[in-house]
Amino acid sequence: MYAVIEAGGKQHKVELGQVLEVDLLHEKSGADYAFENVMLYVDGNDVQIGQPYIENAKVVAEIVEEVKGDKVTILRFRRRKHSIRKIGHRQKYTQIKIKEIKVGK
Repeated sequence: MYAVIEAGGKQHKVELGQVLEVDLLHEKSGADYAFENVMLYVDGNDVQIGQPYIENAKVVAEIVEEVKGDKVTILRFRRRKHSIRKIGHRQKYTQIKIKEIKVGK
């Protein structure tokens, strides 16, 4: 059984017990968060496709912690001008664990 949800403008394929990183959610660790935008649900031969979302469906996840991604370095260089600018960035993510997938009729 798995589902495809939309979180932060991106689509994620999720299964029960899976731990994944989504864009930053401003919630505390240990809290539950429900994703209402379920686009696809598959359970064996039972397949439901939303247009664009499935009605009365949600994925409940537990927020594990807030983490930072890998560092991205941006280097701006202007040749023959003696001008270099170096900038770094680390994106923040929320780590979640999928607890249940509910699809009501």
